[in-house]
Amino acid sequence: MATNLQIDDKLITRAVRLGRHRTKKAAVTQALTDYIHHLEQENILSMFGSIDYAPGYDYKKQRARA
Repeated sequence: MATNLQIDDKLITRAVRLGRHRTKKAAVTQALTDYIHHLEQENILSMFGSIDYAPGYDYKKQRARA
């Protein structure tokens, strides 16, 4: 899918240089990938403390089977 974006030249040049990317497209693709991973991690972190475990669950017993 072709997309035209108005990206600040200083930002994209800096991203290409720091990331040692060969092209602007590679820098933007990496930036989007990193952004998506960051958002997915935030979603996972938000779930901590919201999962209820069975009262009789014994994690030590599970380890002993392996």
